[in-house]
Amino acid sequence: MRLMTELLYLDNNATTRPLPEVVDAMRECLEREWANPSSIHRAGTAARRRVELARESVARLLGCQERELLFSSGGTESANLAIFGTLEHLRASAPARRVLVTSRLEHSAVRESADAWQRRGGEVLWAVQDASGVVDCDWLADTLRHRAAEIALVSLMWVNNETGVIAPIDRIGALCREHEVRFHTDATQRVGRMPVDLAALQVDLLSFAAHKFHGPKGIGGLYIRRGVRLERQAIGGPQERDRRGGTENVPGIVGMGTAADAARRWMETDGPTSRGQIGILCERLERGILRACPGATPNGFEAPRIWSTTNIAFPRLEAEAILLLLSERGLCASAGAACSSGSLDPSPVLLAMGIPPELAHGSVRFSLSRFTTPDEIDRALEIVPACIAKLARSSASAM
Repeated sequence: MRLMTELLYLDNNATTRPLPEVVDAMRECLEREWANPSSIHRAGTAARRRVELARESVARLLGCQERELLFSSGGTESANLAIFGTLEHLRASAPARRVLVTSRLEHSAVRESADAWQRRGGEVLWAVQDASGVVDCDWLADTLRHRAAEIALVSLMWVNNETGVIAPIDRIGALCREHEVRFHTDATQRVGRMPVDLAALQVDLLSFAAHKFHGPKGIGGLYIRRGVRLERQAIGGPQERDRRGGTENVPGIVGMGTAADAARRWMETDGPTSRGQIGILCERLERGILRACPGATPNGFEAPRIWSTTNIAFPRLEAEAILLLLSERGLCASAGAACSSGSLDPSPVLLAMGIPPELAHGSVRFSLSRFTTPDEIDRALEIVPACIAKLARSSASAM
C-alpha cells in the first residue's frame, strides 16, 4: 500500500495535512500540559495559558477580539450553534422572528439544520441563486425589505466547499445590517486560505474549522460579535464564557493556534508558494483537463472562485468510478457528496445550480493546498486524462 506521503493529494477542501509544527505543539501538550484548564492549580493554570495564547493567535487570523471567539469541535458544531443558538434565543426574546434564510448551496451542516428547523415548525426561505452558484443579492434585498421583522437569521456561506465560488459577503452583510437581521457565514473554506478581517465586515457569526488550514481535526471555532446572544447547545459547564459546556480540547486548540500563526505568515508571503502562484497551478490543472478530456466542463466557472478549487463535470461518466480509478493511480480527489450504500448520489449543490443530473453525477472536485507543487500538477495532467479516456472507452463498449 502506498504511504500517504507518496499519494498525489488533491482533496484539500476535505482536509489538509497537519503542519509538522502543529503536530509538535500538540504532542507537547499531550505529554506535558495535559491538565484540565479549568483547574486552579499550577498544572491547570499552565494549560489555561496555552488555550488563551492560542485564542490570541486565532483572533489575529480573523481580525477579531479574543473574547468574541468560541472554541468548538469543528465547523459543523459551530454552524449548528450559530443557527440553533440564534433561533432558540430569539424564539424566547422575539417570537415573531421564526424565519431562517439560507440556500441550497450550503454545506450539509447548514442545509440539514434548515431542514430540521422546518420539521420543528419553523419557516425557511431558500435563496435564489444564478447558474454559477452565486446568491442573488437583489432577491435577498427584496426579501429583507418585506420580511425583516420575521427573519431570525440569514446564513450564507462565504466560499463554497464544492465549487470554490466566493459569495459577495460584503454586500450580504451590509444588507442584513441595514435591516437589523443577524447574519452568519460558514467560512470554513475561507479562514486560513484568504484574508479575513472581521473588524471591517458586517458579520455577526462566522464558523470555521482548523483542519482546513493545516491544523488538527476535531477543533474549530465560532466568531460571535460582541453583544450577540445565543442559546447554548452544549450544557454541562461554564466553559467558553458559559456558551459551550465541556472540558476544552487543549491539544487541539493549541494545534489550531499554531496553524493560525502559520497561515497568517503564509498569506503575507509573495513567492512560489503564495496564493497567486498556487492559483496559477489550479488554473493550469483546470485548463489542461478541459483540453485533454472532450466534453468536460467546469462548474461555477463564471463566478469568482477561491485559488484552491476546480470542479469539473465529465459527461456520461460516474464520479464514483472516476474517483476509484484515480485512487488506483495514486491521485486523491472527491465528488460533491459522500458515498452512501455503495453509490454516489449527485451533489445537491450542483443540482441547485441547475446542472443536469447526468453532469452532476460525473462531477469531480480537485482542491489544492499551499504545498501543492508544479510537479504534482504535471502528474495530475497525465493521470486524469488517462483515467477519463479509459472509462469513456469502457462506457462506449458497454452501450
